[in-house]
Amino acid sequence: MIPTITVDIGTTGVKLACFDAAGAVVSSTTVPTPTRRDAWGEIYDLDALDAAITAFVSDLDVRNEVRRIAITGTGESGGLVRGDLTLASPMILWHDHRGEALLATLTDADRERLYAITGLPANPNYGLSKVAWALQHAGPDDRDAQWLNVAEYLAATWTGRRWAEYSLASRTMALDLERGTWSDEACALLDVPTSAFPALRPAADGVAVSARTSRRWGLHRETRVHVAGHDHMVGGVGADLHRGELLNSTGTTEGLLFLRDAPRLDARAASTKIANGISCDGSSFTLFASIPTGGSAFGTLHRLLGWDAADLSSRIGHLYERYIAGRVDLDAAPVVLPYFRGSPPPAKDASARGVIAGVGDATTADDLIVGCFLGMVRQFADVLGLFDEPVDRVKVIGPAARNPLWLQLKADLLGVPLTVARFPQVVSRGAQAIASHLPGDWAAADTYEVDVDATRHARLQEWLAADAIRWGAMKEIGA
Repeated sequence: MIPTITVDIGTTGVKLACFDAAGAVVSSTTVPTPTRRDAWGEIYDLDALDAAITAFVSDLDVRNEVRRIAITGTGESGGLVRGDLTLASPMILWHDHRGEALLATLTDADRERLYAITGLPANPNYGLSKVAWALQHAGPDDRDAQWLNVAEYLAATWTGRRWAEYSLASRTMALDLERGTWSDEACALLDVPTSAFPALRPAADGVAVSARTSRRWGLHRETRVHVAGHDHMVGGVGADLHRGELLNSTGTTEGLLFLRDAPRLDARAASTKIANGISCDGSSFTLFASIPTGGSAFGTLHRLLGWDAADLSSRIGHLYERYIAGRVDLDAAPVVLPYFRGSPPPAKDASARGVIAGVGDATTADDLIVGCFLGMVRQFADVLGLFDEPVDRVKVIGPAARNPLWLQLKADLLGVPLTVARFPQVVSRGAQAIASHLPGDWAAADTYEVDVDATRHARLQEWLAADAIRWGAMKEIGA
């Protein structure tokens, strides 16, 4: 490995780390993702982001030994950046929908064509509608402005050059997936010129830091900056993901990612609203779905029950022990549809809300916790069924590693074993591997196995079948 500083820009936190040549963590920290609101929605506070990264790098005693900076983050965020690297628009967050009204003009035929070209359903999360919105609000002197993801923007400010990375480009709804080029046809649907997007560069192809950045941070002039790519896809590299394996990337949201030799652009795939993409190494394609409620459910339970985080974690551990001992009554738990932050594919409705049914006068807080995680794994199984992909094993990365109840319920309900990474920086180490031109090292992720219990699997399948009608009705209510 090459000594690397990594920057992972997540929804709620920015993970900063420095890895040595052996892939060991020299230093790491996480800061809240700095954001603020403008008149239309949520945007990055770039001054605060720069200050946090600068403070981390400046405190590194080994920064002169670093030869790579690798940046990863959410795939749909971005803004218009002029040739002089000043902003022509705000740097917009991935879940911001300020371009939604522009998508309303698309016909059904337009939407079908968009999916056939880009492998993405027409949705305001993706970059193209945000680019169209930003261009409408740009000034007459912004003709040279180009759309950069927030990771690409940071790379530009540190190198003096603008470029786009393939896995992030495949999240814009502007890339011809099979050709690997910006699509005139897709962009024209929203009156966006392809000149609004920069030249494409593979994640492994870095650019030298500018003299200014080298002086400012005390970095060696040979240090190169890599846009490692979309965070979930970079996680796939860190997990050394193979065909037939599912990456379950957990965080505020929950991602499901498969590798494929070819994209799926047919009408069946389009109806599921599963997202196609290009992998970070450019050698394969991806199928991806995001579930809006992931680790954020922990915060929802925290607020509903009024418990602090330590008490809730302790209770979840206790319930896990009861569950594996066969002392949890599934029928006593309320049925929870966890649309706490919107619904996953195939609806993908940000305005959807959760539903809780079956609460009685004997229902306890423990029952609600069990019901919540049962609902989350049931939702996961629903989304997984959209892929029509065989699963030999699920590789889990992220904070779910600290939630044994969630993991065991998932393995038992799916009937598929999990391999779980205790190492919390799989995405960041994947970014280092990309910048080092090496494969990911899953063996170094300190993994453990979550096996399927046949008896519990059979019981959960009975529970699913018995409550299928109510579950379907709750989805209609939550929409």
